Formats: sequence, C-alpha cells, structure tokens
Amino acid sequence: QVQLVESGGGLVQDGHPLRLSCAASGSIFNFNNMGWYRQAPGKQREMVARISSGGDTDYADSVKGRATISRDVAKNMVLLEMNSLKPDDTGVYYCNAVRVQNKGWELFKSEYWGQGTQVTVSS
Repeated sequence: QVQLVESGGGLVQDGHPLRLSCAASGSIFNFNNMGWYRQAPGKQREMVARISSGGDTDYADSVKGRATISRDVAKNMVLLEMNSLKPDDTGVYYCNAVRVQNKGWELFKSEYWGQGTQVTVSS
C-alpha cells in the first residue's frame, strides 16, 4: 500500500517562505506524476504544482514565479518551496501521486493522496 506523508505546514507570516515535504513509502520512480494540491475553506481542491517522472513541471497561475517543486530521488521525497506567501495561500496542502500501468491493451490509473498538512498564512 502506497503511503504519502506530508510535513512542513503550520502558521506562516504574510510574505514569508514555506517548504513542504512529501515522503513516499516506496520509490518515487514508481509514479508517473507527483504533485501538491491544496484546499481552502469552502473551496474545491486545486492543483498547486506537479512534476512528471521526466522532470517536467506545471504550476497553478496563482503560484507561478513563487513556487518550485522538486524531487529528492535518494530520499523518495517531493518538495514544494514557496516564496512570498499570501493569505490566499491558506489551506490544507495534499501530496498526490499518480501511477499509470499497462495491462495488455488497457491502461490503469492509480492515484494516491497524503493526509494533508495545514498551512495558515497570517496577514
């Protein structure tokens, strides 16, 4: 069973940086994509940043230029670093991993989520 464990959340002051870590229970090479999503109170969960197994990255418009997603392959971790945090960045941040497998002619997608870590940006 895949486990994703987030760490690094908490109370952050407006304008300060944040670093989140996600530790996977196995090799991150098992996943096609890994990423960070967040959910603010009363809002739907949204993608913040994601990284493919090939190293391609994708960011939400709201964090472009402020966020960097990276992988630490030796530690089976995915990291999210954000600068200049704003109150709008407040929410529960979830680590996500996606694996797509070929079985004959069919593709099977498996998706995994961490338990989430709360980030609160105070103004």
